[in-house]
Amino acid sequence: MDDGNGLGDVLEASDRRAAGAGGRVTLTLRIRRYNPETRGQESWWDEFTIESEPDDRLLDALHHVKWYLDGTLALRRSCAHGICGSDAMMINGRNALACKVIVRDVAPRVTVEPIRGLPVLKDLIVDMEPFFAGYRSVLPYLINDSGEPERERLQSPEERHRYDDTTKCILCAACTTSCPSYWGSDDYLGPAALVAAHRFVFDSRDEAAAERMHVISETNGLARCHTIFNCTMACPRDIQITKAIGELKMASITGRLE
Repeated sequence: MDDGNGLGDVLEASDRRAAGAGGRVTLTLRIRRYNPETRGQESWWDEFTIESEPDDRLLDALHHVKWYLDGTLALRRSCAHGICGSDAMMINGRNALACKVIVRDVAPRVTVEPIRGLPVLKDLIVDMEPFFAGYRSVLPYLINDSGEPERERLQSPEERHRYDDTTKCILCAACTTSCPSYWGSDDYLGPAALVAAHRFVFDSRDEAAAERMHVISETNGLARCHTIFNCTMACPRDIQITKAIGELKMASITGRLE
């Protein structure tokens, strides 16, 4: 006979503790809203108070608001696991992915705004086209005109490690839109574009490093970076962005890719 202290009960209790069970938390979300179709060009603040599991993600809380309280709330999201980069927002004054922020870390009150430096289309959705225009300008793809190889183009572990960090970018724009230089410029390529340039400039299989260095050495490229480090702190993938940009600056000065 099960006395209530069997292995199943022990495991279930352990799961409850691991999941943060034992009490929901009250979370008030203060969200900056914007809808030019109904409210003109002025933004406004809305507040919603919900009950949430402490280990839910902030994205879950935003879903609750949209699905149950106000269906007009607009936001982007896709995978909800920190890979797609769709749900970059300014959360309590710092850029982050809503799917990686835990409710218990921001309760009882959190402020959510769209990322800065890009035109707001509606609520938390911004126009990403200026961001992607900068990204496209650095030729973010492998260029090798030496003809088709008989087998794959080989790299040593050291050659691969040279640019490993900058392969992690998910194009969420958290770094670029945390940069004051980007806020104050209409044409600065921004940190994410420079990260993409780094990824291919230092790839031993690529043959277009000189073209990319020409693009990023213009006045709207490397010269606009003032080593503020906001980009590095904002990156949800922990890419050492300022270090990568510094390596590109050194290559631009010396003409050597080392």
